[in-house]
Amino acid sequence: MKILLVRPPRMKQSVIIGEFMFSEPIGLEIVASMLQSEHEITLFDMMADSSSLQSQLKKTKPQVVGITSLCIDVEGVLTIAQEVKECNPGIITLVGGTQATLVPEAFYHEAVDHVFQYTTSHNVPTLMRYLENKTPAPPLAGVLSRCHQYQVTPTEPVNEYILPDRKITAPYRHQYSYFGYRPSAIMGTARGCSKACHFCLRWRLEGCQETYFPMEKVQEEILSIKEDSVMIFDNDFLHNGDRVNELCDFLEEKNIRKNWVCYASVHSILQNREAVTRFHGLGLKAVLVGYETFQDEELKDYNKKTRLKDHLACSVFLKELGLDVWASFMAHPDWTREDFSRLRRHIRQLNPEITSISPLTPFPTLPLYKTYEDRLLYGKEEYWAWSFGQVMIRPSQMTLRQYYWELLKTNLYVNVVSNSLPYVIRKFGWASLLRLTRGSFVLLKRYVSLMRNA
Repeated sequence: MKILLVRPPRMKQSVIIGEFMFSEPIGLEIVASMLQSEHEITLFDMMADSSSLQSQLKKTKPQVVGITSLCIDVEGVLTIAQEVKECNPGIITLVGGTQATLVPEAFYHEAVDHVFQYTTSHNVPTLMRYLENKTPAPPLAGVLSRCHQYQVTPTEPVNEYILPDRKITAPYRHQYSYFGYRPSAIMGTARGCSKACHFCLRWRLEGCQETYFPMEKVQEEILSIKEDSVMIFDNDFLHNGDRVNELCDFLEEKNIRKNWVCYASVHSILQNREAVTRFHGLGLKAVLVGYETFQDEELKDYNKKTRLKDHLACSVFLKELGLDVWASFMAHPDWTREDFSRLRRHIRQLNPEITSISPLTPFPTLPLYKTYEDRLLYGKEEYWAWSFGQVMIRPSQMTLRQYYWELLKTNLYVNVVSNSLPYVIRKFGWASLLRLTRGSFVLLKRYVSLMRNA
């Protein structure tokens, strides 16, 4: 059976992120790996390919089209599904991905035949066999089907390791990047997160305990990656020092030299300094650290396990080590102008190489949603608004327009006044600076528009 897997084009809300984080569609690569032995698979990455969907449909003549989704992709995904049905009503359409897991009902639409709330090595191939034989599929765990009135089945986080089929993205791999590291692959070594921060979607998607993939499988995947740079997207890769050292043993034994980037928490870095130092010596170039705020009270409210004194200790350690920090912060809706000023001073004190700031976003499935439900500016079904750049909670200390101005002023500060620009030029060259500058102009234009409409 011929199957076309589609990643939708980049949404306007995520353009600035895409300027320096344009990762491979690893979820679709995993689905391709599940099916490659029995079916003819083609991947169409609309973020990287300028050709039209119609041309791809005519070229590949698929019987099935599978579309992945992010949090704000609902309208784009439904448009693709409708276009597929208009081209050929007999094509079966499937939707999966983050948004299908979180809010599957967003895709209960006449143009969508099946919604995968989660994918496994059982439910994906099983459904395809039924489709290939043109026989009605019975209800399958994790699959919500139009023929069964999207019957909901019990769900739980599925932490199954499947080696991605990276050959399927061969035409696009030279475009995939992570900040200035280009080309770059991404990979996971575990799922789940025991920290369960109240603002974070990851533990809602993957579970509130870490489930480790077998290290021999992780090593096999590393050996298969051709790119010189790799992003490890575990929610907190450095939290287990023994596992980091096990990876380092392998890198030393095989004499593997790559540029590594990973997510890490302040707590994990401070608890595993020796392992972090060793990994840095074997190619760890940067860590993405969620500092989030400049106030201990907010850290406590977010269920973060660290306080400001830990942030400062972490910053000093990483500076002494020479390990780059890409820091993230969240703007609280109750901040005053002075609070934004204090945030800028805090950023200057921590002095990360790259900083990103986004408004606090209480997604409907998270604990914070109930806290701010009566102050939300957009409803659950206004999916396009639930991006990390949009203000979702009505500010309490200033008007919405004034709040956007403080956000814009702070973002311009970290992108222009702080040391990120010299860092980008020194580390990644002028091309990356141009991409970052383009993203900053997109952000400026968007915030001005939001301020005007506030």
